[in-house]
Amino acid sequence: MIGYVAIIAAAASFAGCADSHQLLRAGNKLTKLDPSKTVYISVPQDGKYDQVHYQGSGVNATQIILLAFSKHSRFIESGHQYQSFDNALAYVKENNYDYLVFPTLLEWEDRATEWSGRPDKASLTISIIDSNSGVTIDSALIKGKSGLATLGGDHPQDLLQQPVEEYVDELYL
Repeated sequence: MIGYVAIIAAAASFAGCADSHQLLRAGNKLTKLDPSKTVYISVPQDGKYDQVHYQGSGVNATQIILLAFSKHSRFIESGHQYQSFDNALAYVKENNYDYLVFPTLLEWEDRATEWSGRPDKASLTISIIDSNSGVTIDSALIKGKSGLATLGGDHPQDLLQQPVEEYVDELYL
């Protein structure tokens, strides 16, 4: 009996260690992107939580998205600083890109989880826009949350890599 209790307690403690990810796609249609077409990824505004401004978080998110797209297409560029949707769309039209990838950071919380008991969190939306028509052809909400026993290793950007890769893989495979 004591052995079962120990196994259940150990399983419960490991459950608090695991990061969780969520990928929610908009609509039922599964969009497939053409790998021969050009992609431009804009930079979202940096994340904030209360009075904390996470400098560089927008560029971090863009780099994660760029890495995921680079597995499927050779014709990719990303911005280097924040652009509004209208400015990004104008840029892709002027420079003859086929797709605009427009991310928006919704959450970015880097916590000292080990002692505060508050998990790191990150969430963003990614919209894929056909640059010729300006129409959104696909979008997703991606969320990540750290476990409670992170041993100081997790950061919000670590929570996004896997679900962003899954989303981009679905767009091409």
